Amino acid sequence: MVGGGLSAGGGGTQFEAKITPIVIMSCIMAATGGLMFGYDVGVSGGVTSMNDFLKKFFPVAVPLFLSEIAPTRIRGGLNILFQLNVTIGILFANVVNYGTAMIKGGWGWRVSLGLAGIPAILLTVGALLVVDTPNSLIERGHLDEGKVVLKRIRGIDNVEPEYLELVEASRVAKQVKHPFRNLLKRRNRSQLIIAVALQIFQQFTGINAIMFYAPVLFDTLGFKNDASLYSAVITGAVNVISTVVSIYSVDKVGRRFLLLEAGVQMFLSQSVIAVILGLKVKDHTTDLHSGYAIFVVIMVCTFVSGFAWSWGPLGWLIPSETFPLETRSAGQSVTVCVNLLFTFVIAQAFLSMLCHFKFGIFLFFSGWVLVMSFFVFFLLPETKNVPIEEMTEKVWKQHWLWKRFMDDDDEVVVEIGKVDGAAKKNGHSNGFNHTSQL
Repeated sequence: MVGGGLSAGGGGTQFEAKITPIVIMSCIMAATGGLMFGYDVGVSGGVTSMNDFLKKFFPVAVPLFLSEIAPTRIRGGLNILFQLNVTIGILFANVVNYGTAMIKGGWGWRVSLGLAGIPAILLTVGALLVVDTPNSLIERGHLDEGKVVLKRIRGIDNVEPEYLELVEASRVAKQVKHPFRNLLKRRNRSQLIIAVALQIFQQFTGINAIMFYAPVLFDTLGFKNDASLYSAVITGAVNVISTVVSIYSVDKVGRRFLLLEAGVQMFLSQSVIAVILGLKVKDHTTDLHSGYAIFVVIMVCTFVSGFAWSWGPLGWLIPSETFPLETRSAGQSVTVCVNLLFTFVIAQAFLSMLCHFKFGIFLFFSGWVLVMSFFVFFLLPETKNVPIEEMTEKVWKQHWLWKRFMDDDDEVVVEIGKVDGAAKKNGHSNGFNHTSQL
């Protein structure tokens, strides 16, 4: 490792960096993608409860950008800006739905859907203001420009240690010609398993089912249509506030603590909801006193808050920071694909499950919360304060199980060495300064 400008902290090397305005602005602008996604998620639930809509029709990449551009010590908080924008988008959509549901003449749902253009415009304008990440520039061969951008976003001139590490990581990554095929290799299996499992588990918490169909859910509890939308606004506000809690705490207490604490919170809240609904709501009658109904809403908010500072943001954060550079884009693509696939599965199945399981739907999801909490406890390593270029050495090779999958790294080094040796023998250069070894 090159000396100078380094400090030890957390689980890995801490490169010197200031929290610069360009980083904050770029992260905020990039995270606007979450605002559009969140609005689309939130508006669908309210629109599908509007009679005019029912009569008419029923007779990604951002987390990766944030992880690469953010300083290590606040990487988690800045990455969660994406999830914060998702929750703000959902809250905005719930407020809009509450207002447009009162519009006469069948135009309410059209207004709700049309307002999705606002976050789209913000995202388009923001795209003109953000900078490319140094990782991306170096990967594309723009070494000098990469160093200039690195100085801008770190706010210092002495970026040589971090720059050289990025160059070396890029050099190694260039040896990989098939990143998607490489994902399946033994040394990348741990990151792939974690990323896929987190996306599946995130959906099986039941959060998207609740957020998509919160109005329908509250209707089954005896609320009127307007009160249903109003209750969805409450849960949306809890979602936003709790995500802010995650931004503040994720780089202090770590990823594992938030996931495990929230696991207990979500398990208990869903179990309580199931018990209350099981005792008070029968097949064709509702014996749910207003006090019990309010308590159910409180329990739903308790569940939402636990998700919002754990599985919501961390389901995106952890995969974006754990893959090595040579498979990072491919790994993030798989992450998004799996997430959207299981979002679709749960969204399509939820109403049928609710009709058949009734209160048991919450027991179904709470059972999954228990399973995923055990998964986190035994299999998920802590990535707090570890530079993403050092994840393999500082995280995966130190884990009691996943270190067993790292034993073919030597083969990679040998192969890369052969390539370099052949190039030197033939008088060719690969264009990089070799300053460190894997």
